[in-house]
Amino acid sequence: MDNQASSVEPIIKVRGLDNAFNGFYVHQNLDLDVYPGDILGVVGGSGTGKSVLLRSIVGLRKPTAGSVEVLGQSMQDLNEKERRILGRNLGVLFQAGALYSSLTVLENIAFPLIEQLKLPRKEAEHIAMLKILLVGLPANAAPKYPAELSGGMVKRASLARALALDPKILFLDEPTAGLDPIGAAAFDQLMLTLRDALGLTMFLITHDLDTLYTACNRIAVLSNKRVLINDTIENVEKVDNPWIQEYFNGPRGRAAYSAHQALGV
Repeated sequence: MDNQASSVEPIIKVRGLDNAFNGFYVHQNLDLDVYPGDILGVVGGSGTGKSVLLRSIVGLRKPTAGSVEVLGQSMQDLNEKERRILGRNLGVLFQAGALYSSLTVLENIAFPLIEQLKLPRKEAEHIAMLKILLVGLPANAAPKYPAELSGGMVKRASLARALALDPKILFLDEPTAGLDPIGAAAFDQLMLTLRDALGLTMFLITHDLDTLYTACNRIAVLSNKRVLINDTIENVEKVDNPWIQEYFNGPRGRAAYSAHQALGV
């Protein structure tokens, strides 16, 4: 482990987390720390509850037991108004994008500004246009509907909406899923740019090895209902665990590592 834990307070702190469905535990006594400025990649086999963990942290699911602290506040102790206020600091990019199909891109991004901050429409749409440009979309994407966009553009529009309220933490669920390699690589670079430019912390669920090597400074591996390790990718690769060894040191893992070594990253 690096010495980050001893010098910086976590921006997300999960302790003793249990998540159960009809008596079946997906998580049991799970601990996790995420630090300011991290791009944390969360990986694990099918059924390890990666998305369930994300939803528990952002308050979309009440855990069976345990505690979640975000930005120094206990999610379990907040009332509805306090949770809403805290939620403005948490941007979420869902896997399917979750844009409103009946609204244009501009209207989708302006919507939380109007509904949550009560901004006048003209001001909200001005900010929304800035977010559109921030994520690398052309200005002519603003009047289009989600169905008129490519998969990569939908991802960027969804990211712009997640950034609408200037969150401190960004949660992304499989952000490069469904993108071609060029689009996925561009999205990886966009995440790094936004992290550095906006001072964001990111919690990222992914199966994309290229994303893990390119964008993530730490990896958390879910296994046996808890976090098996949360460390740099170099240290995670060394863990004597069959799934980790197959995932990172199998043919696809070696190919991703070799490609990034060749690029000098």
